[in-house]
Amino acid sequence: MVEVATIEIIAQSLCFISLFFFVFIASFSRSEKLELIAQNFIMISLLLTALVLWWLSLSGGELWGSNYLPKPLSLLCVIVAIAAKLNIKGENLSFGANPHTIGKNLEEE
Repeated sequence: MVEVATIEIIAQSLCFISLFFFVFIASFSRSEKLELIAQNFIMISLLLTALVLWWLSLSGGELWGSNYLPKPLSLLCVIVAIAAKLNIKGENLSFGANPHTIGKNLEEE
């Protein structure tokens, strides 16, 4: 049987890996092939994270000092995994202020 401390380390490592790749998805999106590979990797790593978090909860372990946190985080991982597969093809969905255009507008004035 695997120790609870080992499951905690695996869960935290998978959370870090998923977050790291999710943060740098914009860098991968410069190439459609790399973006697709990164999206698939993020989706798989988040689903694995969700499974490990559920396993941690069932084995009685804690994540960051809480025994309640693993189950809601596993659900969040599944939701983000689904969202990671959404391919928006570089479209601006927020329609908010773009820092790059603000800088250009200031330089033009």
